[in-house]
Amino acid sequence: MVTLDEKTINNLVEIISQEVRAVLQTQGQSPTLDSCVDCMGQCVQECPERISAAIQAGAERFTAQLGISRVNTEVAHLIDHTLLKPDATVQQIAQLCHEALLHRFASVCINPSHVKLAAELLRNSDIKVCTVVGFPLGATSPQAKMFETEQALADGATEIDMVINIGALKGGDDDLVRRDITSVVQAAHRRNALCKVIIETALLSDEEKIRACQLAKEAGADFVKTSTGFSGGGATIEDVRLMRQVVGPRVGVKASGGIRNLADAKNMIAAGATRLGASAGIKIMQEAHQL
Repeated sequence: MVTLDEKTINNLVEIISQEVRAVLQTQGQSPTLDSCVDCMGQCVQECPERISAAIQAGAERFTAQLGISRVNTEVAHLIDHTLLKPDATVQQIAQLCHEALLHRFASVCINPSHVKLAAELLRNSDIKVCTVVGFPLGATSPQAKMFETEQALADGATEIDMVINIGALKGGDDDLVRRDITSVVQAAHRRNALCKVIIETALLSDEEKIRACQLAKEAGADFVKTSTGFSGGGATIEDVRLMRQVVGPRVGVKASGGIRNLADAKNMIAAGATRLGASAGIKIMQEAHQL
């Protein structure tokens, strides 16, 4: 159960309720979400399933209001809708989840402290809850990353994006990197969760990128991922193409960092990306709907 202070709960409920009411009123309908008497207004804490239902109802109606005949799932289903800023609030996480439901994104990608809330808000939907491990430096031990993974999964995460030990890779300690990845992959797979391995391409030579991808593949990772977005560089077409060549067709490639518009997204997909990490998901979908 998510524990939030009363002010935060009320603010969160009000944000969601106002948006749903506004949408229904524009369509000439009466709001269908009555006051939650049983919870005394503390729905997120006492009955988060009602908040989840409210968001989903609002998302469906909001799509209709915009006149969108169908969501552009070809792009949307590849996007991990991302908010990893250290100052992200619960209200912003709730909005992120609402947007993910509206546009049918693959997942929300958030910091571990927000996993419980996102899992409650996305309950009964097919939107995945993705979180990060060893983020953003990758410099913690394999044991610490495994524990972090297990806690995130217990909180409701279904996808794990882990950062490798970048210094170990650059120093030639492939055994440590392999153990580092394997500890998280195995913990994730025990709970039927996906594991994406962030190699931080901006800090690596091409030879190091190849080794990192090979080690991730050997460890059983489901994806290799370009970047955290916190090390001065993001995804490039060349890196995505190289990573796809190394891992082959059965391992996913996630391009992340610097994907700001639909053209960027299409270029990454053409280069071999099967998932996109983006904080600009709404802009990408707005451009997609204009086509």
